[in-house]
Amino acid sequence: MLGRILTSGLIAGAVAGLCAAVLQLLFVQPVLLHAELYESGELVHFGATSGPVGRPEFGLDPVRDGLSVIFSMLTYAGYALILVALMALAEGRDAEISARNGMLWGVAGFVSVLLAPAFSLAPEVPGVAAADILPRQVWWFATVFAAGASMWLLAFGRSWLAWGAVIVLLLAPHVVGAPEPDSFSGPAPTELGALFATRVLGVGLVAWVFLGLLSAALWSGDGERAS
Repeated sequence: MLGRILTSGLIAGAVAGLCAAVLQLLFVQPVLLHAELYESGELVHFGATSGPVGRPEFGLDPVRDGLSVIFSMLTYAGYALILVALMALAEGRDAEISARNGMLWGVAGFVSVLLAPAFSLAPEVPGVAAADILPRQVWWFATVFAAGASMWLLAFGRSWLAWGAVIVLLLAPHVVGAPEPDSFSGPAPTELGALFATRVLGVGLVAWVFLGLLSAALWSGDGERAS
C-alpha cells in the first residue's frame, strides 16, 4: 500500500509539477518580472509623466527557471502524495477512484490550497504591503485545512449536519479574517496585480486538475494490476 502511494504520488506530482512550471514560465513569470521592474524603480507608475509603456520582453534565465521547475515538481509531488493517500482512504470506504473523477479530486485540491485562501489572501506581486509572515502562514494553513475538510465532507458526508459543516468550515477563516497590513501600498499598477493573481489561479486550476487526473489514473491502474 505504502509503495503504491509513493509510486503513484511521486510520478503524478513530478509530471503535474513540470506542467505547472511550464505554464508558470509562459504566463505567470512575465507578469512577475514586470512587477519587479516597478519594485526596483526601473519603471514608475504613480505620478509618472513619461517613460516606457507596454509589456517588456523577458528572456529565459537558466538558473532561476531551472530552480523554479525543480521547486514546482517537488511541491506538486508533495501535494500528490497527500492526494493519493486520501484516494486510498476513500477507496477503503468503497469510493470509486478513476481518472474521470480524479479531475474532481483535483478541483477539490485547487479549492482547498489556492482558491479558498486567495479569497482573503490573494497572490501578490513583489513590493505590495503585507502583514507579518508568521500570522499569514498560520492563517493560510488553517484555511487550507478547513477547506480540505469541507471538500471531504461535501464528497462523503451523509447528513445535513455534515453538509452544514461544509459551509461553516469554508466561511470561518474569512469571517475571522486574514492578517492585513496597517495600510495598503505598492509600486506596481493595480492592473498588473490583478493579472498576476488571475494567472496564478488559472495556472493552479489547470495543474491541479491534471494532478488529480494523473494521480487517480496511476492509483486505479496500479490497483487493477495488483488485483
